[in-house]
This record gives sequence, structure tokens and C-alpha cells, in this order.
Amino acid sequence: MTLLQWHSARLALRNDQTLFLPDLTLSSGECWAFVGSNGSGKTALASALCGELGVRAGLVPGALKAVRLSFESQQQLGERDFQRRNTDMLREEEEAGYSVASLMLEEGEEEGAARALLARFGIETLWDRPYRYLSSGEGRKLLLARALLASPELLASSELLVLDEPFDGLDQGSRHELMALLVELVSQGQRLVVIVNRFDEIPPFATHLGLLGELSLLLSGRRERVLASPEVAQLARSEAIPPELPPPLTPPEPLPPGPRVQMRSLRIAYGEQVVIDGLDWTIEPEQHWQLVGPNGAGKSTLLSLITGDHPQGYSNDLRLFGRQRGSGESIWEIKRHIGLVSPALHLDYRVSGSVLTVILSGFYDSIGLYTRPGDRQLALANQWLVLLGLKEQGGLPFHSLSFGQQRLVLIARALVKHPPLLILDEPLQGLDPLNRHLVRALVGRLIGEGTQLLFVSHHVEDAPPGLTHRLSFVPDGMGGYDYLQERLALG
Repeated sequence: MTLLQWHSARLALRNDQTLFLPDLTLSSGECWAFVGSNGSGKTALASALCGELGVRAGLVPGALKAVRLSFESQQQLGERDFQRRNTDMLREEEEAGYSVASLMLEEGEEEGAARALLARFGIETLWDRPYRYLSSGEGRKLLLARALLASPELLASSELLVLDEPFDGLDQGSRHELMALLVELVSQGQRLVVIVNRFDEIPPFATHLGLLGELSLLLSGRRERVLASPEVAQLARSEAIPPELPPPLTPPEPLPPGPRVQMRSLRIAYGEQVVIDGLDWTIEPEQHWQLVGPNGAGKSTLLSLITGDHPQGYSNDLRLFGRQRGSGESIWEIKRHIGLVSPALHLDYRVSGSVLTVILSGFYDSIGLYTRPGDRQLALANQWLVLLGLKEQGGLPFHSLSFGQQRLVLIARALVKHPPLLILDEPLQGLDPLNRHLVRALVGRLIGEGTQLLFVSHHVEDAPPGLTHRLSFVPDGMGGYDYLQERLALG
């Protein structure tokens, strides 16, 4: 039975662009995955599957009820949480925004079923945690748990479940668990479409595969035939790219002597739930650290203390760039030394503006551009656009780009000022193989110029060369973590 069918279809996107689907049929009993380069139209296809795009030409399918889970879903939920916490008429229970519990029970669902689903995803201990304090991976798990709880008909296979980059932000164990859950759903008859940018994340149960490029469906059909095509081989290959970095705006500012970061007996807790307990950590000059550990271990929380964005930095023994946190320094005095890319920053970059203004905001460490840039800043920002292959997109709205292209722009925003300390928290989420290689090469160049790096990724292959130390969050078997620090063997 045919579920959806497109023929010579052109679907309306922003900026007068179209998504072209020459011929695509989804039939009952098939399981589809789609892959493509950044900006190829993967997220647009997810919207098309859910009937969210207008039709300009061709044959399009009738409506099929679909549920889509994506980065945009997380961003929309984050915006709701932000508005709830910043309304002029706060009720006491709203001051902390949404909690995991309130989101799971939002539509009157039964608490026992909600807790059981969270347990299925390994996040039942987050029941009372504020939503804004979840890691990116925890947020992804929560979205899927909410969808399964609110739409039991998903399991009855009467709806199409569209997962756009479902594995982004998940640690290796969580990726295996999610894949096992998807296998279970498919075995129960669930209609499923998965969209990914890493070839190793194409689900084993996918019987059919589609390849997108330049807002067009280039190939589609049986999995084996598409994977054997020269087009897929070209996309999967990471060619050597020796990029030259645009120069810094000004000569590097000398930092105070001594450790860049120093923390003693660090403790971070939300109510009775302790996230970090008893961590002693010092980052000396010329050290480049990798942080590893499962989702929810506290890695992103730890980094937010260094960027000055976590309020519990004031209640801890924490020194940043030679100054005790809370000794009168401004947040901007901290941020001017730091370049940052993280899932939280991406979710928080809600302001409207062009791609070029987002890169320019990196000179001012702001979300949005509120200062008129100089000619030199404009020239450098445009050089970064050329380097990332986004020269033609500079004047477009930032939020009109694909997720992967947005991430590239935020990477340029972090690198544009050649920061003394670069914090990269899952920076390669959403990037295709070629762009992952490009970013790793750019970061390697910065390290060679003297920038220090703090790096987080759940994919071992994403780590750039030059890392000297590793901080590992190791489960202690009692619900907490031990902190293992080690020097890495170089070369």
C-alpha cells in the first residue's frame, strides 16, 4: 500500500527556494532513511513529510498524520520555557520554568506511564530537573518520550514518526539504546523515517535510502543500490583541506600569568540532585582538554561555569583567568577571552538577524548584533563566510539556513576573534563528513597559533589533533561520578 508519493514535485521554501522531489514513493512495510550534505534539503524533506510545505508544482501526496522530532522541536520547546520564565505575571511555580515532570504531564497524562517512559530512556532521575538545565542529549530523549506518551497511536502504526538527526548529542551508550528502541518500534509496525548526516547512523532496519543534494532528491531506492552509488562515495569521502585562517582583528591580548581556570571542591546541585560533587580541576597554559562522559554527567554544566553563565559559579571556589568568580568582574570580562560553540548557545540564538550579523556578534560576545561593526570586522566576517562555503548566504536570515549550516555559522562566530580559550561542546552536530573535516582542520590551526581548547564530543573520531589532557566523568555505581584526569600521549 502506498503511503506517500511525490512526482516532479516542487515545494516552497524560504527565499523563493524550492525542494525538488522528482520521484519518491513511500510504501507500507518500507523503512526509509535520508542522508545528504549540509544545506542539501534534509530538514526541508522532514517538513514535506509532515505536510508543512506549500506546493509550487507537481504531484504531491494526500495528508498523512505525522509527528516530527528535530532540533527545531527542541528550540521551540526552549522558547516556550524562556517565555514562561520571563512573563510579567509569574506564578511561583513558573519561576523555574518547565520541569521534566511538568512537560511529561502537560496534557494530563498518567504519571506512572510518564515515569516508565523516562526510565526506558534512562532519564527517570531527571523528573524534577528544570528543562533548561538538561543536556542536549537529555533534551532529545525527553522529546521522544513526550511524543510516545502523548501519541499512543504511534505504537499502533497509524502515524508516521519522522526523526530528524535523532542521535545528535547522545553518548555512545544512549545511541545504542535509542537504536534498539527504534528497532523495537519498527518490529511493532511503526512507520518510521530517519534523517541523518553520518553514514554510520543509518539504521540497520532501513530498507530504503534517499540521497539529497542542493535541495533536490538525487537518488532513492533500495538501501544497497543507493549505498553503492558513486554519489554516496563522494559525499562520504573527507578530502584533505589545508585552510588558511583569516587573521585576528587585533593582536592577541596577553592573559594574566598562572592557571586559566582553577576550581576546588566544586559542587553543583539542583535541589537534592547533585550533578557535580567534589571536583578539583586546574587548566594550565598550553593545555588542551577533552571532556568525556555519558549524557547528564555534568560536562556542559562544567563548561557553563567557565563561560560565566551558571549562577552557582558565585557559590563555588572558582577562579577564571586569575580572578575569583564574584570578585567584581563583569561577565564581559570573562567572555572576551572565550570563544564558544555549544548546543545550548544554538538553542538560545533566537534573535532575528542575517548570517553575517551572527558572525559579527562574535566580536562582541553577544547574541545578536547591537554595535555598528567597522569595515575591518565586516571584511573578516566575509572572509569566514567564504572559508565555510557560505558566501552567497551572508545576507539571508540565520534561521532560514539548515541546522548544519547554522552550526557552521556559530563556529565562525566563535573563531572570528581567535580567542585565547576555545570551548567546543559537541561542535560537529549536524555537519556532513566534509564540513566535519574542515572544522577539525580549522581548530587545529588555531591550536597551532596559541589558542587553548576545551573539547566535548560523544564521537571519538571528532576530536581534533593536539589534545593534551582528558577529564573523564566515570560513573561510581552509586548515582554519582568520579573524575579521572590524565595526560594524553601525543603523536
